[in-house]
Amino acid sequence: MSATAGTTTSRMLLRRGLMLEYLTLSWNVVGTVVLLISAFAAGSVALAGFGVDSMIEIVASAVVVWQLKSEGGSGRERRALRIIAVAFVLLAIYIAAQSAVVLTSRSHPGRSALGIAWLAVTVGAMFALAAGKRDTGRRLGNAVLQTEARVTLIDGVLAAAVLLGVVLNAAAGWWWADPLSALVILVYGLREAHHAWAEAG
Repeated sequence: MSATAGTTTSRMLLRRGLMLEYLTLSWNVVGTVVLLISAFAAGSVALAGFGVDSMIEIVASAVVVWQLKSEGGSGRERRALRIIAVAFVLLAIYIAAQSAVVLTSRSHPGRSALGIAWLAVTVGAMFALAAGKRDTGRRLGNAVLQTEARVTLIDGVLAAAVLLGVVLNAAAGWWWADPLSALVILVYGLREAHHAWAEAG
């Protein structure tokens, strides 16, 4: 491949990576509003946790856009990864506190048809976005985009886990399934925080 062709391919991949991040940003901006409204109406810690997770994903996507549009090199990449890591630690702290309050108080969350519908659609959307980011990041050799692809993939898995908890609460009255499904987000947050920090060196 000639240098010109290689440069053209890299530019196309970069535009694709940015498009995927803008799509993720748009999805999560809407999702944050939908989930937090649903969480407040139903008193659901799982929906609230996933809403906060969507906010973290917004931060992560914004950081990746910042990194992809810069010429800052490895120093900027390390800072981007560390910002993502700190965001996930804050998410884990929030979920731990909220789940502890709900489980100890035995607060029974209500049902949320809107939250269930949004989570179901989000599962498919996150898996599709993650696949595109992973492929683009690998071909670009961009560690930040590949890390954020993993974040998006697990975001889809989390949506499925939270969906299960919310559905069990709505269909079977298992109120404890809601805060327990939120704890999945806590474990994920700590794991991804460690990974992103390690990647930053």
